[in-house]
Amino acid sequence: MKLLTMTRRALLAAVAASALAIGANPAAAQTPPGVLVVGQVAEPQALDPHAVTAVNDFRILMNVYDGLVRYASGTLEVEPSLATSWDISEDGTVYTFTLREGVSFHDGSAFDAEAVVFNFDRMLDENHPYHDTGPFPLSFFFSAVQEVEALDDMTVQFTLNAPYAPFLSNLAYPTGLIVSPAAVMEHGADFGRNPSGTGAFVFEEWRANEAVVVTGNPDYWGGAPALEAVVFRPITDANTRVAEMLAGGIDMMVEVPPVALSEFGGDSFQIVEQAGPHVWFLILNALEGPFADVRVRQAANYAINKEAIVNDVLEGTAAVAAGPTPPAFAWAYNNDLEPYPYDPDRARELLAEAGVENPEITFYVTEGGSGMLDPIAMGTAIQADLEAVGFDVTIETYEWNTFLGRVNPGLEGEADMAEMAWMTNDPDTLPYLALRTDAWPDQGGFNSGYYSNPEVDALLEEARTSTDQDRRAELYRQMQVIVQEDAPWVFVANWVQNAVTSDRVENFALEPSFFLLLHDVVKN
Repeated sequence: MKLLTMTRRALLAAVAASALAIGANPAAAQTPPGVLVVGQVAEPQALDPHAVTAVNDFRILMNVYDGLVRYASGTLEVEPSLATSWDISEDGTVYTFTLREGVSFHDGSAFDAEAVVFNFDRMLDENHPYHDTGPFPLSFFFSAVQEVEALDDMTVQFTLNAPYAPFLSNLAYPTGLIVSPAAVMEHGADFGRNPSGTGAFVFEEWRANEAVVVTGNPDYWGGAPALEAVVFRPITDANTRVAEMLAGGIDMMVEVPPVALSEFGGDSFQIVEQAGPHVWFLILNALEGPFADVRVRQAANYAINKEAIVNDVLEGTAAVAAGPTPPAFAWAYNNDLEPYPYDPDRARELLAEAGVENPEITFYVTEGGSGMLDPIAMGTAIQADLEAVGFDVTIETYEWNTFLGRVNPGLEGEADMAEMAWMTNDPDTLPYLALRTDAWPDQGGFNSGYYSNPEVDALLEEARTSTDQDRRAELYRQMQVIVQEDAPWVFVANWVQNAVTSDRVENFALEPSFFLLLHDVVKN
C-alpha cells in the first residue's frame, strides 16, 4: 500500500509503530515514505505558542500555526500570511490588516478578525476570561499594543501607545501565531496539550517524552504539504541523537554536535548550515554574591578562554561573541567592539582589586536545549578556566525544561551564574527582554541576573520607538558599548546553526529565524 492511499488511522498506526520500534532499536525499523522523523534536543514544554519561549518548541509550532505575517524564506523580512496586506498610519501607531478569507482552524472553526482580537486580548488583558490559561512570558513583544479591534469580519486594527519599530517582526515570531479561540475555550489551561491552528500540519498526538505527531493538512490555504506526517522525537542526549541518525532511526537532527559533523560526510547524509542571530552567554547574578561587583564580572570575562571553546569544543562552528548583539544584525551591530581577550592575569588583578579571594560560584548548566550547542563540555571548560584564576565553581546540571524553570524566575538565592542562549528576530528583542531594569523576573521579563543601568534602559526605550533605522542602529551600538563594559554576562559565542538529513529528504533548508519550516519538504 502506498502511503498516499493510507487512511488517517492506518497512517497514525504506522507512524506510532515505527516510532516505537525506532526508539527500541534504531537499526530495526524505517519509517515509510512521506513520514519525517525529526530528532529534537528536548521534550517541548507546551504546544501553545503564546506560553512558551524555546526554539525547541517553536520548531514544532511553526508548522501547526500561522501568524498574520511571516518571515520570507531565507530572510528575516516580513511578508503576508494570514493577513494579505496592511496599512500603517503616518504616525506609526495604527496598523490595519486585511485578513485572508476562507481559512479555518484545524478544529473547523472560522479564522476571522474576532479570532485575532481574542488571541491578543488573551495575552495582554488581565481581565480576559482566558488570560488565566497562561502565563504568557513573551507578551512583552506586544507591550506597545493599546487596543485590538475587529473593524469587520476580515479587517483587524492594532492601535499602539507609541511608534514601535519591531512590531511587524514580532508578529512574525511564534508569540504572534494565531490559535483557535474555540479550542482554548474547550480545553482551557490544557490547550497546550490540545493545540489547534491554521497551519500546514495538524496536531494528532503527544506521547510524553516519546513523540509529538502531526499530519499534513490537506486543506491548508497555502496548499497541502508534501509530507503525510512528521514525528518530533525528543532525544536529549546528543550522542544518542547522533547514533540514531547514523543508524537510520531518525531522518533529520537539529543542532548537530560539532565533534560529530565529520561522521555525516558520506553520500547518505546532507549537512545544512545557516547563519542567524544567535548569542551564547553566561548570565551573572549582579544582585548578590561575587558578581554584584562589576570588577568580578569583568574578571570572569577575561578568565574564560573563549577562543579555545569556539575552536576546540565547538570545532570552529561559531565565533567569539563581543557583546549582547549578534553580528547577524549587521545594520545594528557595533563592529568597533572587540571581544574580551583571554587574560587570566588581568582576571586575577581585578579579583584582587575587588578584595575577593576564592569566590564560591554556583553554576547552572543544562544537559541540552535550544541553541545551547555543547553545554556540558562548554560548562566544564568554563569551570576550569574560572578555577585557574581563583574562582571556586560548583556545577549543577539540569534537564532543559527543568533548567529553564530554575533560571527564568531569576538567580536570586539560587545560583551565581547560568548558561543561556538566545536566537532572536530583531536587535531589540534580547536586550529589551533580558537587560532592562523593568525586565527583572518579578516584572515578567528574562533579566535573570538583575542587571540594571538607567542609561541602557533609556537607549532601549528610544530605539524601539524610533522609525529611523539609522538612529535605531546608533542607539543599539551605544547600548552594546555600555553593556560590554558593565559585563552583566560573559559573552561567549555566536553560532552558525546546522542540521543533518538523510539522503531520503529533499527540499529542506534552514532559516535565519532558526525555525523548521517543513511545508515543502519531501521524504522519499
